[in-house]
Amino acid sequence: MRKVIHRKLSTNFLRLGLVILLAFTSALSAQEGDSAKGKALFNANCAACHKLDKKMTGPALRNVEARLSDEQGLDRDWLYAWIRNSAGVIKSGDSYANKIYNEYGGAAMTAFPQLSDDDLNNLLAYTAEEKKEPAAVPGGAVVAQNTGSSNGISNQIILGALAILFILLAAGLYVVNKTLRRFALAQNIEIGEDSKRTPLWKAFVQNQFLMIVVAILFLLSSAYFVFGYLSQIGVDQGYEPVQPIHYSHKIHAGDNGIDCKYCHSSARVSKHSGIPSLNVCMNCHKSIYEVSPETATKEYSKEFYDGEIQKLYKAAGWDDAEQKYTGESSPVKWVRIHNLPDFAYFNHSQHVTVAGVECQTCHGPVEEMEVMYQHAPLTMGWCINCHRETNIDVKDNAYYTKIHEQLSKKYGVENLTAAQMGGLECGKCHY
Repeated sequence: MRKVIHRKLSTNFLRLGLVILLAFTSALSAQEGDSAKGKALFNANCAACHKLDKKMTGPALRNVEARLSDEQGLDRDWLYAWIRNSAGVIKSGDSYANKIYNEYGGAAMTAFPQLSDDDLNNLLAYTAEEKKEPAAVPGGAVVAQNTGSSNGISNQIILGALAILFILLAAGLYVVNKTLRRFALAQNIEIGEDSKRTPLWKAFVQNQFLMIVVAILFLLSSAYFVFGYLSQIGVDQGYEPVQPIHYSHKIHAGDNGIDCKYCHSSARVSKHSGIPSLNVCMNCHKSIYEVSPETATKEYSKEFYDGEIQKLYKAAGWDDAEQKYTGESSPVKWVRIHNLPDFAYFNHSQHVTVAGVECQTCHGPVEEMEVMYQHAPLTMGWCINCHRETNIDVKDNAYYTKIHEQLSKKYGVENLTAAQMGGLECGKCHY
């Protein structure tokens, strides 16, 4: 009987130990959390103010639980209370909570009462991950930007025209030679190999008709090229200057989908589109101090982009380590790209707000431009052609209803163009 009891006791002890072990393992795994889920929670709730390895609006959070345990003797329950209601912990008189609150300028942390224990465990598991070294990006060297002017196209046209002119002159000389030979045969003049012949150039010069033709061709071609050259004065299509701080429209307007009028806000209400102030840049870049490795290309490395952000910080007087402005700012000498003559009037608000013209109509596919350049010629003919082809949208605009009815009847059309509405009047653009 004793042996049976002993066996039953042993079995019960084993079962109890197994239950305790399973419970401990479950509790331990629950405390450890899922770092992948924690990353998603971090990006959704914490990334605006915190980074893992860098001080921002709030402190860096890499290994925050271990650091607080070692340095302050605080456990996970304290973190639970802080994340869910930091104001309550501060109000309770907690010394470390008040220290952090004062150290970061009294910036109140957003409360997250909706996060469960599992969510917080997942978050802490993500912050406890070891820092991974970024993989080297092949082809990280920055390739020199294309700073050549648009004169290359004009030079190619001129060289091509000169080559054609040379070919025509050679053909003309050949025709003159054959003509002179036929004339000699018609006059029974023998042309021997040993007889003294008149040089071809001399015969060409002595022929008055050919000289007149050549002179006329020379004058016409010279006038054409002089006119073409003078017409290109002030036309900077393709102009692509190097800016003091590299700004990628492709990343901002393309990849991140930032509206053009967020930075160039005065285009809605002003004649000029305006140059964004550094404060507009810092709205985002106070938190975005580096680009992701995926952003880097063969032409532009991650180190290059991060270096340009540091140039922005220096110009704005921003101390990234202390997360505050130093007051020592400096102006950025941006190089103007689009520039109209002083006698030409152009109003951005009239086109952007009233007419609803998209920015890409004049400035090209800016969302694809790594380096901004002048897409359109911006000549008078280009503007006039746009006014001739663009229909006026008078829907829900009672101001134009009567004018539209009268002019539609006058021109015999249903839709009026900007030109028919007075868009070709000299006083519209010149004053």
